Amino acid sequence: MKQRAVWSAVLVAALALAGCGSAGGTRSPSGGADGKLVVWDWKSGEASSAAYLQKAKADFARKHPGVTVEFVAQPFEQYYTLLGTAIQAGKGPDVILFNGGGQLRDRADALLPLDEYLAEDRQRLAGWEAFSKDGKTYAGPVTLQGHPIYYNRTLYAKAGLDPAKPATTWPEFVANCATLTQRTGTKCLALGNKEGFGIQFFLSAFGTGVLTPQEQDAWIAGKRDWTSPHVKRIFALWKETQDAKLNSDGANSTAMFNDAFAIFQAAKAAHVIGLMSDVGHWKDFSEFVPAENLGVMRAPVVEPGATPNLPFDGGIGYGVARWTKDPKVAADLVRSLTSTDALKSFYADAGAIAADTTIDVSQGGPAVATIVADLKAGKPALHVALSSKTLDLMGRLSQQLLSGSVTVDEAVKQLAASDQAG
Repeated sequence: MKQRAVWSAVLVAALALAGCGSAGGTRSPSGGADGKLVVWDWKSGEASSAAYLQKAKADFARKHPGVTVEFVAQPFEQYYTLLGTAIQAGKGPDVILFNGGGQLRDRADALLPLDEYLAEDRQRLAGWEAFSKDGKTYAGPVTLQGHPIYYNRTLYAKAGLDPAKPATTWPEFVANCATLTQRTGTKCLALGNKEGFGIQFFLSAFGTGVLTPQEQDAWIAGKRDWTSPHVKRIFALWKETQDAKLNSDGANSTAMFNDAFAIFQAAKAAHVIGLMSDVGHWKDFSEFVPAENLGVMRAPVVEPGATPNLPFDGGIGYGVARWTKDPKVAADLVRSLTSTDALKSFYADAGAIAADTTIDVSQGGPAVATIVADLKAGKPALHVALSSKTLDLMGRLSQQLLSGSVTVDEAVKQLAASDQAG
């Protein structure tokens, strides 16, 4: 999800008109029948992805030596807008990178089910649910995406707190926050909600300390009770953290990527809800917070009956467009992009927790070890179950909750209507 500078309006408009424009503004051929596959993503221009893509392309070339592959890195800020234009035109890239959850499910009609092509990878890879809809799989998972609560062990020690024993209940967490602020001058939680992403992370991370396991399962299965006191408690908690000045200053004007993470890295906040993928995560933080000083904690228990766990799903994955000329060849490229050797490089260079469960992460440090160990008891992230439309609304309402211009009851009522509308 690493963000890039927004292209000029002229270039974006040109790409949109082309429907399937490349980074250089040229029309992208499609289909594979002409000996070429075009891939759209927002990763291929990054140095940390170079070795991963090189290995994936080499694996694919061994299977299909006569087919060339062109990766077109699109700007993330415009990615789904440009993709929407291509989908409306019914032509464009053959293979497409998606975030798991609503972004893929909302566009499943434009994708081919891949179950028959990816059957051999079912046991090796995890995170399939985030790329599935109505019992069919539409993408192969590359990474696992989760929302660990990272904390700075050095700040804990300076505040006289035990770095090995983070809070397990909400009152204890609030008390620790007060101690951290008093003794180190830091805020408790680094928060960026300018794009409305902060509430998504908060819902999934702290929500596991509010909802019971049964309520979590029902939420993920689509049986969401927005009138539940526990659901309202999550959004009330979101507002309480702001009112109690636990958050870093100016949350609604701070970008999640990467300003909020920079606050944590600079030791201006003791905690941050981060990621498991290749940004805002353990390896990103290691430049300023050495591995031995980086802790990972589960959400504190807010309501009795909650069993905090690590929220995670498939992070990013590649799907195949319905208009591709040779689905099997395109699916083979997805298999190469999710192959073990390729994903080993992605983990090593980018620090992403890969979807491949056979990769050894024992040398990654204590934070990685904790994350991987917590995967066994983890559950899908709460926000990933929501549609992109509802997530957009939630982002706007979350800003209004922090500013005090909407009540929790009003916000939850609007979210329920959006969710139930589908």
